[in-house]
Amino acid sequence: MMDNTIKTIGLSGTCYWCTEAIFLSLHGVTKVEQGWLSSVGEHDWFSEGIIVTYMPEVISLKNLISIHLHTHSSTNIHSMRDKYRSAVYAMEPYQMTEIKHNLALLQDEFDTPLITRAYTFNQFKLSDESIQNYYYSDPKRPYCKNIITPKLKNLLDSHAHLMNKNKLSIEHNKTILLS
Repeated sequence: MMDNTIKTIGLSGTCYWCTEAIFLSLHGVTKVEQGWLSSVGEHDWFSEGIIVTYMPEVISLKNLISIHLHTHSSTNIHSMRDKYRSAVYAMEPYQMTEIKHNLALLQDEFDTPLITRAYTFNQFKLSDESIQNYYYSDPKRPYCKNIITPKLKNLLDSHAHLMNKNKLSIEHNKTILLS
């Protein structure tokens, strides 16, 4: 019998417009909300990020984390890390162990140490509705063409089997593949 469970996870590491487009392009992802996430304790400040709603029987948490790590500078400490914290947020206490385990496993895919950390989710502030679905509402915007489209091209090269081609309409496929 198929498990119809829907789960959520929080991700941050780069501009939420990029992250939103990447995760909206995947099989098994049913919703992506962009905004600002916070954790608890000493990590309670807000960082740009997304909440991903997904079907674990279609796409695993490990695959989601892998894509996240490979689509932002997950090994690079830079001056914007407060705004773009490299993180995976556990929405449920049981997720913390699985997130940490997957980060440790995926470290082997990188030459330098990952800076991405597992955090307990605390709060989410949704960004303005006018910029939700930023890429797919107008992929011809300069930021979309110059920043997001190259990331989607790389994702097609590395994780094509996880991408939902139906979410990439014919027009979006032309934009991604021809620009």
